[in-house]
Amino acid sequence: MTYSQSQQQIAPLPLKGREGRGVDTRRFLGNALTAATILLLFTLPTRAEDSVLFGDYTKDAPGVRHRITATDLPPPYASRSSSNGPDIVPQPAGAMPQLPPGFTAEIFASRLEQPRLLRTAPNGDIFLAETGAGAIKVLRAGAPGQPATVATFATGLDIPFGLAFYPLGDNPQFLYVGTIGAVLRFPYRNGDTRASGKPETIIPELPEGGHSTRDVLFSADGKRLFVSVGSRSNVADSAFADEANRADILVFSPEGKSETRFAAGIRNPVGLALHPLTNDLWTAVNERDGLGDDLPPDYVTSVREGGFYGWPWYYIGGHQDPRHKGEHPELKDRVVVPDVLIQPHSAPLQLAVYNGTQFPEAYRNDIFVALHGSWNRARRTGYKVVRVLLKDGKPTGAYEDFMTGLVTPDGNVWARPVGVGVAKDGSLLVSEDANGTIWRITYTGTR
Repeated sequence: MTYSQSQQQIAPLPLKGREGRGVDTRRFLGNALTAATILLLFTLPTRAEDSVLFGDYTKDAPGVRHRITATDLPPPYASRSSSNGPDIVPQPAGAMPQLPPGFTAEIFASRLEQPRLLRTAPNGDIFLAETGAGAIKVLRAGAPGQPATVATFATGLDIPFGLAFYPLGDNPQFLYVGTIGAVLRFPYRNGDTRASGKPETIIPELPEGGHSTRDVLFSADGKRLFVSVGSRSNVADSAFADEANRADILVFSPEGKSETRFAAGIRNPVGLALHPLTNDLWTAVNERDGLGDDLPPDYVTSVREGGFYGWPWYYIGGHQDPRHKGEHPELKDRVVVPDVLIQPHSAPLQLAVYNGTQFPEAYRNDIFVALHGSWNRARRTGYKVVRVLLKDGKPTGAYEDFMTGLVTPDGNVWARPVGVGVAKDGSLLVSEDANGTIWRITYTGTR
């Protein structure tokens, strides 16, 4: 039986309890314009007209704006599908991240082994998933301008990624960690730099293989635990038919019970965030490959409960993937169009709402997103941090470049952003896994 033939029941139904998972066969898959130069003349980025639709790293600069809509998409195979992974090089002499005027970047931590997602504890400590080392690190800021001190909270973990403190508020009791196949929790009290006890397994079985990132996040009322699970395959071809309970955002109780699907058809929902003004759940999504340089867009979106986002049969609304031509026509009108479409193949990973006060007022409650960078594109895109522009917590559909300059003129790459987080002092922290560093971005200009 092929994968498409096995999808006989396409509805956002609750999953069975974990003890019955083995017999539950239901699977819901529910060139740059001159505006860029003009923007750079101002002290702060403005909400000017959009400047770049589809481009590459040579068009990137702080303040350059992008707005892609579903009507802008080319047809499938308008260009050849490329395999163009980056050559990673050390940070060149004199090379620094490029930022809007008034912002400064400095190294916060270095010599890390594949640093990925980071989150700030209530007391201000920075917790980091050091995925390459199978560890959780704790970073604590020192004197201004000095690198952080680094302690090891836990080791021996299987591809750790997601981090969440629970209960919500100033005095958590646990640190939840999303690993590739399970969700664990460690006892935690403010100030702990080493786990005081062994982890408890909260969710013992998450699908393994394929996409490995498992973010974890609690709802605003603390009653629901969201877990992101990406697909096993690119587009659910017959070689990778087992996509049960994947390409989903799942939801559990804090104790790991009462599993249901919150939303589905999301190929790889890497990072999760909750917007404080609306309590909306947001995610950053890597879309599928193989359809050409400019198709389909990746995206950042608020997530509709019970929503179906199209994978693998459709993308960005009712655009049918030609590799599934004619399959499930009844789903076409159900596909939710994401809020903010990102240049295809940019690979957005973690996202964070800017809730600090150090940056100018215009940045408050916008969303920063780390773009890890392309491989399935003839000309590189991504390799930067962008700012998703919101109004009163609602998306405008636009985003703009914030941190660029991480690709050399000849196309080599010296930094690949993964994690973004807001420190207690309002600075922005960016992890990158090419050379194992974390950058700290501060604002010292005039507001």
